[in-house]
Amino acid sequence: MLKSMKASVATVAVTAGLATSAMADDLSGTLRIISDMSNPAPRAVMEGLAADFDAMHPGLTVELEVVDREAWKSQIRNALTANPPDVINWYAANRMAPYVKAGLFEDISDMYAGGDLPGLDSVKGAMTLDGKQWGVPYTYYQWGIYYREDIFNELGLTEPTTFEEEIANCQKIVDSGRKCYTIGSKFLWTAGGWFDYLNMRTNGFDFHMKLATGEASWTSDEVRATFANWRKLIDMGAFIDDHQTYSWQEALPFFVNGEATAYLMGNFVVPHLREAGLTDAQIDFYQFPKIADVPMGEDAPTDTFHIASGAQNKEAARAFLQFVTSPEVQTAINGPDALGQLPVNASSSVADDEFLTQGFDMLSNNATGGIAQFFDRDFPAEMASIGMEGLQEFMVFPDNLDDILNRLEDARTRIYK
Repeated sequence: MLKSMKASVATVAVTAGLATSAMADDLSGTLRIISDMSNPAPRAVMEGLAADFDAMHPGLTVELEVVDREAWKSQIRNALTANPPDVINWYAANRMAPYVKAGLFEDISDMYAGGDLPGLDSVKGAMTLDGKQWGVPYTYYQWGIYYREDIFNELGLTEPTTFEEEIANCQKIVDSGRKCYTIGSKFLWTAGGWFDYLNMRTNGFDFHMKLATGEASWTSDEVRATFANWRKLIDMGAFIDDHQTYSWQEALPFFVNGEATAYLMGNFVVPHLREAGLTDAQIDFYQFPKIADVPMGEDAPTDTFHIASGAQNKEAARAFLQFVTSPEVQTAINGPDALGQLPVNASSSVADDEFLTQGFDMLSNNATGGIAQFFDRDFPAEMASIGMEGLQEFMVFPDNLDDILNRLEDARTRIYK
């Protein structure tokens, strides 16, 4: 696996190296990278990238340290503070904030402004805090509504583009004796996905981010409008019963067996559906429909590279960021035999996979509102935890809305102060 991955990335590295040789002919010294890409396939990708970048620059030595993904979450601050590496892996949006505020990430706004990172326009916002950019994305994946195409055909339904059409479809599904949506909210985060989309579609991406950063109130009319739209679905019996007792995986059989016709989920659900015996002729995907006249924001959790502010070889670090986000390298490392996700560069090619192709087109061309990272990444950890508890409670006990919103507003005023 590692050998073949290195070979595939090396092939495009030569091309990318020729295209960018002017930026990096004189690289020298040591480039230290710490990566949390510790699972087998991502590790092979990371090791291949490091080896290829090293081979492209004879005067440079690339040193790669791979650490456990979960352990890295508690190690990153110390690593950035004591003998910091040049480049590290992390996450976009609010997850960057503690390290930006602590002065531990390098401001690379000049690279975006100077045209050094072409093709990243749709994901630039996810790397922006305080009007500046602090790193580059290297992979992401779409969220959206995966549905049983065969059941839609049976009921004479078409993919909805508006919330009114979504509700009309749902009524026909309920009338047929099925549920519209499966969901497992036992571990809370799936309810966060529903809130993300309903809030972005009701109030727009900018308002959603203001709520995430504590600038907007949970008791505002805007937030109440989001929950009013959500309640329309709850009151018509759109969701499976007792979803709070299921994990997201335990909710899959309702979709597979045709008891529910759709699942709002990330693209990582597709292999599970295929393994359960559904064919691509039975499954399809559509973008969460429009509610208000606002640009369409999308959830697309994004993994990133950053330069440490204390890096010793910033020239090589910047060249590596250009290399890893180039169209050719993005195509290779996100292929089905590598990360199996979406390239962030709009000029990249996507694997011949129905859902990756649809997701890439949606995020590159129709995410005009912006790219959100998902509730538990965009909101601070404590607020995310309290918030998702409230979202799950609302789905089970919608009459508790006032108490829930007051509780979340109290948490906001305490956490963000």
